Amino acid sequence: MARIAGVEIPDNKRVVIALTYVHGIGRTLSRKILKEAGIDENIRIKDLTGDQLNQLRNAISEGHLIEGDLRRDVRENVKRLKDIGTYRGSRHQKGLPARGQRSRVNSRTVRGNKRATVGSGRKPPPSAT
Repeated sequence: MARIAGVEIPDNKRVVIALTYVHGIGRTLSRKILKEAGIDENIRIKDLTGDQLNQLRNAISEGHLIEGDLRRDVRENVKRLKDIGTYRGSRHQKGLPARGQRSRVNSRTVRGNKRATVGSGRKPPPSAT
């Protein structure tokens, strides 16, 4: 298995798909990185030479926020929102949707799957004797 940006990449996948295993790299960015490195996207990871792997690592490290740096950046942004007391920050603190989604009937898993409707907790009617 190849190791790129601290992540084990599966050998039997195409390069364009395998790069998406790195946090912060999606399909579009993967194609852009491969174009910069001059590598065909249909090659499997196991078929890459050592030189091509180095080119790939260099292309990824050139100005792309990935893995730990990206996670830290997002965590700092959320912390900033919480510290300045914004509505979005309070939603992050409570673990609720922060982008305007309805939370009265949806987001049950976030709210703890509370079922407060009338018939949800009913016992079955007693059977006839």
